[in-house]
Amino acid sequence: MRDLAARLTALDPDAGAALQVIAYFDRLVEGRAGLPAIIRGAAVLAGCPARLTDPRRRISLRVQPDGTNTTPAPSAQADSGRAASDQAAAFGGSAASEGPAWMSVEVTDGAVLRLERIGPPGPVDAMILERAAAAARAVLDRTPAPPTDSLKIVVNPDATEAVRLQAASRLGLTTTDFVRAIARPDGHIHLATDRDPPPGPQQRTGVGPLGPVLTLPESWAAARTALRFTADGTEPDPGPRIVHAEHLGGLALLAAVITPDAVPVPDVRALDRVAATAPWALATLNAAAEAPSLRAAAATLRLHHSTMQERLSHIDHQLGWDFRTPPGRLRLQLAFALRRLHHNPAD
Repeated sequence: MRDLAARLTALDPDAGAALQVIAYFDRLVEGRAGLPAIIRGAAVLAGCPARLTDPRRRISLRVQPDGTNTTPAPSAQADSGRAASDQAAAFGGSAASEGPAWMSVEVTDGAVLRLERIGPPGPVDAMILERAAAAARAVLDRTPAPPTDSLKIVVNPDATEAVRLQAASRLGLTTTDFVRAIARPDGHIHLATDRDPPPGPQQRTGVGPLGPVLTLPESWAAARTALRFTADGTEPDPGPRIVHAEHLGGLALLAAVITPDAVPVPDVRALDRVAATAPWALATLNAAAEAPSLRAAAATLRLHHSTMQERLSHIDHQLGWDFRTPPGRLRLQLAFALRRLHHNPAD
């Protein structure tokens, strides 16, 4: 190969140099070289800085043409959610300076290799980009994405089925597993199989329906909707801490109507008026709405039946309708559901 490259160089310098580039990166691939060696080779051969950015795998590398690694320290690269434009700033550049002005090639799945040289690549630079990208791709294909990214992928409806199955495999899931998504106020994605215990009531939790791995996008969307119907389970915010999406039925349609800019209906404002009358008022009304009888509602609150009646008499004129009738009770339940949707807006 070296003899051939030398003869080609005598006839056509660009062709000889391109052949040397091919041989160089072939040796790196055969030796299973890592990304630093590959980017270093690209920088040295091109005679200009080379950089690789892969936001999904949290990888940032930059090497000078003398082989010096000028990648910022991990602390300078900030948190794991940094986008490629932030990585450019960490290198002393900007999103604009990483744009089409530099020679670049997509390696795989959002990863980009750049030569910091302005203008269209010549034959040698084009070969460097092509072969370095192929070598880097071989490394990245065996570099798993962080678990948080795999979680985001398996619930992403825009990802292809193949990509979601790969992410599920990285999470230890198979196509035979039945799994559901679980949403909590922190926004983190949680998964549970049919073998896992049910979530505890320690915090507000929306539970999506159980299904095959490929149905996780729908399960996650349903879990986030269910989370909006949850409450803290306290006197100011009474109600269930855990809501299963499959138990909502037609109520789930209300979530699309109650947007952050939606104005509360009069029944929700009536509940807010009741809440201002006494610290126990909302919890008392919620128990009356959910329990099969007022006596059962009193038992839920650990109150004597007469105390329960006294509290409800205090609330009657503030609410504005008779919640003791079946239609009135349904209206009260709906008012509480709407109030929770207003208190828990969609992301």
